[in-house]
Order: sequence, then structure tokens, then C-alpha cells
Amino acid sequence: MILRLFIVISILFLIEYYFYQAINTVIRDSSESKRQSIKYIYIGITVFFWMVGIAMLLYPIQKWNVYLRNYLGGIAVLSLLIKLIPGLILFVEDIYRVIIYLILKLRGSTPHDGASLISRHKFLSWCAVFMAAVPGVGFIYGMVKGGYRYRIHRVKIASNKIPQSFNGFKMAQISDMHVGSFVNSNHLSEAFDLLINEKPDTIFFTGDMVNNVADETIGFVPVFQKLKAEFGVFSTLGNHDYGDYVRDWVSPQAKIDNLNRLKSVHTESGWQLLMNEHVYLEKGQDRIAVIGIENWGAHMRFPKYGKLKEAYHGIDESTFQVLLSHDPSHWDAQVLKDFKNIDLTLSGHTHGMQFGIEIPALNIQWSPVKYLYKQWAGLYSKGEQKLYVNRGIGFLGYPGRLGIWPEITIIELEAIT
Repeated sequence: MILRLFIVISILFLIEYYFYQAINTVIRDSSESKRQSIKYIYIGITVFFWMVGIAMLLYPIQKWNVYLRNYLGGIAVLSLLIKLIPGLILFVEDIYRVIIYLILKLRGSTPHDGASLISRHKFLSWCAVFMAAVPGVGFIYGMVKGGYRYRIHRVKIASNKIPQSFNGFKMAQISDMHVGSFVNSNHLSEAFDLLINEKPDTIFFTGDMVNNVADETIGFVPVFQKLKAEFGVFSTLGNHDYGDYVRDWVSPQAKIDNLNRLKSVHTESGWQLLMNEHVYLEKGQDRIAVIGIENWGAHMRFPKYGKLKEAYHGIDESTFQVLLSHDPSHWDAQVLKDFKNIDLTLSGHTHGMQFGIEIPALNIQWSPVKYLYKQWAGLYSKGEQKLYVNRGIGFLGYPGRLGIWPEITIIELEAIT
């Protein structure tokens, strides 16, 4: 562990060194007073953020005041991340220069155009600074505004299993609130107002109410209670809801008590938490089934608490079936293989990594999370079965979003006769 930390810190110091050299190169032709001012300001900011980073290692960031965690901690981490690629480019360029120098030495000659090499290095230094500045501005925007650019995504699901009485039935889905990342409930309240204005017939929440502990919900229950629908509000648990990422529980019972408190928050909010069970939504003699399971992830690092076989037991297989399952990897790993009568699975979990590019008009959709999850945002189909992955309404880690905006999904059912 200590060796790994030493290696990581050494690499970060090397990146900082190269970026500092890039700054020096860029300002080389400025006046002496300007050069000194820029150097001292840059060094001061860098040292400050390194101190913040060290504080994050010594005192768990989960225990920080939410303002400090979101903004000070977030900017400190970003200040390092945005220098990674520029620093790597300059490092590779230095290796190239050394190789060229050694080759020329071995041949008994010297570089005949040293000015050219210097010029190229200055150009790359400018590129490095630009490559850090542009995403830096973007990510700061994502922290200040992007995390609250709520977007409504509309989807139509057609099936001959949908009763005619449910034609036009509107289901709203939200996911991944992570209320511990919000400094207050105001933004989330605005998002819920947008959802309520859609007048959905039912509302589904597909897990990750908190980052780690139930106490994060203090002050949020009145906002949760705003969500009401004629056919009810239904919810499930996500991987963050169990307290598995808290390492210092005073006892095993404390962890159990924490989960029970979180379950009670769902009840106080007027939501029906589905724990490996199913219910029916009924219109006269017609009905559709809603199945809700605990978190089940195909990736080894995520828990498999969900018991779909138990939740499915006794279900009317002729009904249109909606499964609430937090992790979309569950769809490929189990739903498609063993539960072919489940028509629509609703998931979240990925957040779209809170960063990416989406241009629907050009059919462009990209995020780094696609290399981790086959299904990561939007609607997917295989045969008659469908999966919808909600991009999440909150954020975690990076305290914002850029390109992948927080989502409210409105799903309309269409009966095929």
C-alpha cells in the first residue's frame, strides 16, 4: 500500500514538474516582473491544492463539510487530472529529444538546427497549457451549472402485452440521487418540480439514494414527499445504499441499523421500497407487474444482494412486466438468460460517468463509461426485451456533470392490438 502510494505521488510530482516547465516556456518572452508574478501565483495555487490533496488522504473526504468536499476537494482533484495528458505529452517529447540527441552523438554530429528544436518545444508547451485550460474551464462549468442542467428524456415502449387500458400510461424514472453530494435540497426540489409537471401515472426510483450513510437524507424527506402519482411511487436499493463503502462502522449492527434507517426514509417519503418482490398496477380488470430487486451487479466489485427468482415467484407471466434493477449489467448476465418474460428493465448506476458527448441529431453518444458497461445510457433492445439506463439525477466523485446531463425519464406505454 505504501509503495503504491509512493509510486502514484511520484508520478503526480513528475506531471507537475513537466507542466511547470511548460508554464515557464510559455512565459519565457514576457517581462521579468510578469514572469515572476505568474510563477509565484502558479506555485502558490499548486502548493495549496497539494495540501488539500494530502488532507484528503489523512482525513476521509466523506467526513468533510459538503461545501469543502464539492468545491475545494473537487477543484483540487481536477487541478491534477487536467494536467495528466499534457504532462504525458511533454514527457514523451523529452524522451524523443533525448533519443535524437543520443543518435546524433553516436554519429559524431550535433543538432544542426537547435532553434528548431526549441521552437517545437515552445509550441508543445502552448498546446499543453491549452489542453489543460479548456477542459479545466469545462469541468468548472460542470461543477457550477452542469450538475443541475436537468433534462427530460422521453421514450415510448410498445408491446402486445400492454392492455389497451394502459395505452398512454406514463411512467417516470429517476435514479442515483446521491443526496450526500448536494449542498442543500434546492436543486433536487427543482428537478422534482419538472418531474411532477409531467403528471406521470407512476414514478420509479432505481437506487443510490445516498453516497454512504442514511444521515445524508436529513432535511431531504420533505422534498422526497413531493413525488406523488396516482399509481404510487416505487423504489429499489443501489450499491451505495448498503453502507458497504464505509470502513469504520463501530460494529456490524451499526451497519444494519444504518440500512434500516434508510429503508424507513423510503417509507416516510411515501415510496414503496421493493425488496425482492413484485406488485401489480391495476386498471379495472387489467394490470401490469412491477418487480423490484436489491442491487445485483455482474462486475465482481459490486454486490449481488438481489434475488430475482424470489421476486419473480408467483408472478402472472401473461402480464407486461417491468423490472427495477439498479445495475444494468444485471440485464445481460441474468435477465436475458433466465427471465425472458420480463419486458422492460429499468436501471441506472453508470451516471454516464457524468462526462461525455451526446448529439442526438447526429446520433453521437460517447462517454468513457462505455468501455466498462455495454449498456450505459438510453434504450437497448434484444428480441422483445428492452432495457433503459437512466443517466442519474445526482452526481458522485466529480461534483458536477459535463456533456452527460442529469436525467428525468418519461416512459409512455403503447398497446399494440
